[in-house]
Amino acid sequence: MTLAANHDGLLLDLDGTVWSGGEVIEHAVEAINASGLSAMYVTNNASRSAKDVAEMLRAIDLDAAEGDVLTSAMAAVTMAARYLDQGDAVYVVGAPSLRQLVQEAGYRIVDSADDAPKVVLHGHNPDTGWRQLSEAALSLQQGAKYLATNLDTSLPMERGFMVGNGSMVAAVTSATGVVPEAAGKPEPAMFTQAAKARGMNKPLAVGDRLDTDIAGGVAAGMPALHVLTGVSGPHALLQAPPEHRPTYIAADMRGLSESPEQLSPGVQEGFEARIDGSAIVLTGGNANASSLAALRTALDVAWQQPDPPAEVRAETDAAEAALAEWW
Repeated sequence: MTLAANHDGLLLDLDGTVWSGGEVIEHAVEAINASGLSAMYVTNNASRSAKDVAEMLRAIDLDAAEGDVLTSAMAAVTMAARYLDQGDAVYVVGAPSLRQLVQEAGYRIVDSADDAPKVVLHGHNPDTGWRQLSEAALSLQQGAKYLATNLDTSLPMERGFMVGNGSMVAAVTSATGVVPEAAGKPEPAMFTQAAKARGMNKPLAVGDRLDTDIAGGVAAGMPALHVLTGVSGPHALLQAPPEHRPTYIAADMRGLSESPEQLSPGVQEGFEARIDGSAIVLTGGNANASSLAALRTALDVAWQQPDPPAEVRAETDAAEAALAEWW
């Protein structure tokens, strides 16, 4: 039985999982379509509207409507309702789509701390600069509540990992000492909200980043598939605390068609792992054994220890070759 056959829906991250820097990740679209599962796209990227994201998904041959997309901007506006009444003033740091969501929710957008906003809502916008961050800081000094769409420190783009919303938030926090509430992943709300919207009883969370995608799935009590196509690689997996550990690990979205047993940490393809002091020693390995099998074997031992390993050493040629492929 395949992993997809064990579930009734997918909660999919986008950046690093479906696409990266505007380019479709190899095998992603084909694997999602072949799974036959209903999909909700749950993204921390708050710079685009759900409508725009759905149009982008359809352009790469994924069947997606606006209602199949849940962004952290949408979740943040929902969170803001705890602190706002209709017509209250909000200072928005973010893209036009975030401003539109705030207006549609019935709040009044202001452009200065002098207008006494009750909430500062901070989302990603590549055009954000010193003036916008400073008005946010001044608003917080006057008592505004600080909410962020997400706290991702980096954002995968065509040229590499660029500054994410969390890094911009960190500048405001450094200036004011105020730490925001975050609406996006790793908080579980987006996962539970998305699953409920599509009536999923056995959803599978899928993502590339341990501290957001996987942590959010774990926090929501859902099985999680980690794909090695984005931010978090093998070494991050070995160091991951329990709350960041996925149920399954795959090279890419083709993992949906593999068996859950194959995708789970455990002894695979002739590899063996043991603890030697603070290190994991990897040995064995069949002819043509994969680096991913070596990783799952090492994780089976690493995740049983109270502390993460300081290093991984190889004792055989096959293990040495596997370690050389960990990126």
